[in-house]
Amino acid sequence: MKGSLLIRGGRVIDPASRLDAKADLYIKDGRIEAVQQGGGLAVPEGTASFDASGLVVSPGFVDLHAHLREPGQEHKETIATGTRAAAKGGFTTVCAMPNTVPAQDSRSTIEFVQSRAADTGAVRVLVVSAVSKGRAGKELVEMAELAKLGVVGYSDDGSPVGDAQMMRHALAFSRMLGLPIMDHCEDTALCHGGVMNEGRVATRLGLRGMPVAGEETMVARNLILSKLTGGHVHICHLSAAGSVEQVRRAKAQGIRVTAEATPHHLTLTDELVTAGAMYDTNTKVNPPLRTAADVEAVLQGLREGVIEAIATDHAPHAAEDKLCEYDQAAFGISGFETAMGSLLSLVHTGKLTFPVLIERLTLGPARIIAREKDGIGALRPGAPGDVAVTDPDLSWTVDAKAFLSKGKNSPLNGKTLKGKVVATVYGGALIYQEQRQATTRGR
Repeated sequence: MKGSLLIRGGRVIDPASRLDAKADLYIKDGRIEAVQQGGGLAVPEGTASFDASGLVVSPGFVDLHAHLREPGQEHKETIATGTRAAAKGGFTTVCAMPNTVPAQDSRSTIEFVQSRAADTGAVRVLVVSAVSKGRAGKELVEMAELAKLGVVGYSDDGSPVGDAQMMRHALAFSRMLGLPIMDHCEDTALCHGGVMNEGRVATRLGLRGMPVAGEETMVARNLILSKLTGGHVHICHLSAAGSVEQVRRAKAQGIRVTAEATPHHLTLTDELVTAGAMYDTNTKVNPPLRTAADVEAVLQGLREGVIEAIATDHAPHAAEDKLCEYDQAAFGISGFETAMGSLLSLVHTGKLTFPVLIERLTLGPARIIAREKDGIGALRPGAPGDVAVTDPDLSWTVDAKAFLSKGKNSPLNGKTLKGKVVATVYGGALIYQEQRQATTRGR
């Protein structure tokens, strides 16, 4: 029976239906057919079964912010390798950012990505269009035409929308189209030449810093323009305490703003740049890893719902992009395959509850791109049969060489994490299952 599967005996956490209980989950013909608390769900004879005893069963994760590199940089990643890595991390929906070569800024490039995703993707790929043609910040893309193709938002990510007038027009159009402008908030003049967070650590290391003001000033501009136009601005990879406070106040004023945070900005600080004897170029990311105070502020924003989504900002690079001096290294972390393992450290230390973590990985991001109405990020009957199964107590050591992503650039390489996605179901099909013999389980 194609797409039919019983997942039995797990702790099912589905924020969309406010369910957190031991339950059986039955998927039929690729969609959720039934969820029964307490177990004992009767299914047709011969149905495939997955024993989830001791595991957490949740909707497949939704990533608003991933770089799949195709077209143009297939030596770093392809849609095929990127989506396989996403599946390994529990993600069943990924939003492909537009800084490809050429940029995703036209009917032809967007249809190309959609076609490649249909042919080679392991999970659902939704496309984010560029805001400006060529991401050059000079001329808006044909926003209405691209909306008809099914793009889920607009972003010049990798770069901000630097021109305030262009941002104003983009937000005004986005309001009519019902799609967010997803901005990389960086004042490039303030951050010019910076390679890590500006502060005590950068001074000690002799590296040029990127001040938090570089993010905060652009967040402030975007909030003002959102208020002016009524357009939905989505703040990408928010990293600074001051930015969190601005978004908090803007929401209180009714400004239409949402925000995401990355696993690395929730768990790592700038101290990691030289955690070993040498600078680790895998810690170089934009926005940069911040201070412990910033991390705590971002985490508080996540707990409160000021930040509605966790997004990986998965940014794979070739080895040569990182095997160089820190100043010369590319920005970015390969994040799909370590996201859940690193985030679970917040649950194990009592800083975040499991249900809130799952909500920020599923329903929260689905709402931002208005796909919750399709059942994405939920386990209710009729929703897509997309499921992540997590062992929260599985201890494992990150081996970047074993990543399914072409990008091996992870600052967590060699680190031991507790908790891992052990199975992923997409459209009712088991597309990833952990090889358990290589890991150990314990509390």
